[in-house]
Amino acid sequence: MTGGPAGDHLSIDDVAMLRGESPEHIREWWERGLLAGADGEMGPEHVERARLIRLLLESGIDLDSIRRAQDEHGDLLGRFVAELNPGGPRDRYSLEEAATRFGFDLDVARRLWSSSTLIEDDEVITEDDARMARSVQEALDAGLPEEALLQLVHVYDEALGRVADAETRVFHIYIHERLRAAGLSGTELTEATAEVSEGLETLADPTVLWFHRKGIERALREDLVLHFAEAAGLLGTSEVPGLVSVAIVFVDLSSFTPLTQAMGDVHAADVLARFSGLVRAAVRPRRGRIVKQIGDAFMVVFIDPEDALRCALDIGRRAADEPQFPACRLGVSCGRALYREGDYVGTTVNVAARLVSAAERHQILVTPELRDAVGPASDIEFRPLGRRQLKGLDELELFAACYAGTQDEDRLVDPVCGMVLHPGHHVVRPVHAGHEVAFCSDACRQRFADDPDRYAPSHGTAGAGHEASDPGQ
Repeated sequence: MTGGPAGDHLSIDDVAMLRGESPEHIREWWERGLLAGADGEMGPEHVERARLIRLLLESGIDLDSIRRAQDEHGDLLGRFVAELNPGGPRDRYSLEEAATRFGFDLDVARRLWSSSTLIEDDEVITEDDARMARSVQEALDAGLPEEALLQLVHVYDEALGRVADAETRVFHIYIHERLRAAGLSGTELTEATAEVSEGLETLADPTVLWFHRKGIERALREDLVLHFAEAAGLLGTSEVPGLVSVAIVFVDLSSFTPLTQAMGDVHAADVLARFSGLVRAAVRPRRGRIVKQIGDAFMVVFIDPEDALRCALDIGRRAADEPQFPACRLGVSCGRALYREGDYVGTTVNVAARLVSAAERHQILVTPELRDAVGPASDIEFRPLGRRQLKGLDELELFAACYAGTQDEDRLVDPVCGMVLHPGHHVVRPVHAGHEVAFCSDACRQRFADDPDRYAPSHGTAGAGHEASDPGQ
């Protein structure tokens, strides 16, 4: 199968067979000038063109629109084929042929292929694919269990797939779209985009390798601690692979959904970017690792419980000091958790997630185990909250952690978007139902005026728009 059924010159039937298309479709695309090169011939690169045409059709873009874009942008298909195949067309092999030629187990390769979301063709691969499969075989031969290998594959697949997605989308949004907004179109737009793209081609590989090396350095330091803790008898033994002692921090923004509804996606994205920045700034000096971010929620893992708590306190302080910003809520727990595919699962994780859901504005909820692990600290208070029933868990004794001497502040809160208002940052403070209400903007004031019953608090130990009433939480 090397080089295709007909070497470097492929017929319509050859391309149809290699792409799983009907010859009638390939002929139509060829007759419309979408497949053949300048000399009217087709080669291995046109198999990729056929794949892209099928993708466009399945995305709702008809052949007339494809042809028009080709005319306006100067063979846009060819540009993407070249980017997908740097260095030109590559030889392709059936999986069976590659297994024999490069020396890897066919069944293992099929399990590997099926576990990846990035591999689109299960049975036809390139030499690069075969070499990767060979390196996997060497890892297995060296003693790495297949279960562990597949966990690594899943992490690589998801993490690097996300990296690649970010690279292409960020470039399209911030380069291509801005050039188009500036008035460029057609071949001028294509050429300008390509020129900028060429200047950025050297960014990806060294940057990914640099971050990977930095990640390895941090992971090795953490592994060193584990080795010496084992030698010192500080860690128990477990028959379950991947059972580790960790501290988990969950943090999210209170009232983020109503904020998005009131202010729109663009403003909410700006708030989220600020939140992401302050979380990362707090995590970095405390040796934490952000495991995941889903919307406005972060999960961060630490080896040391005190690092986890001090990071949570720092996040809370930073968020409270931000002008025109929602309140944040945090939950911290510590104990044993199972490490799987770059993530952590188990009761310790579940408890931290439930704590953040139960926390009030600007509150950090912790467990007795976390308090005991941190021990006495002159600058930290643990305020008992009694026992509570959290969803899906046994009743727990909870504590609110804060800096020693912290006093509760009666801050104004916009009842529409949930934004915490610092002194001097409110727009207007009318009176509603006998209480003063503050808003971050005229837009929120107008929303309240249009439907005050929707935003006025249903419980009222404090007036509408004060920190104690948490509308929209």
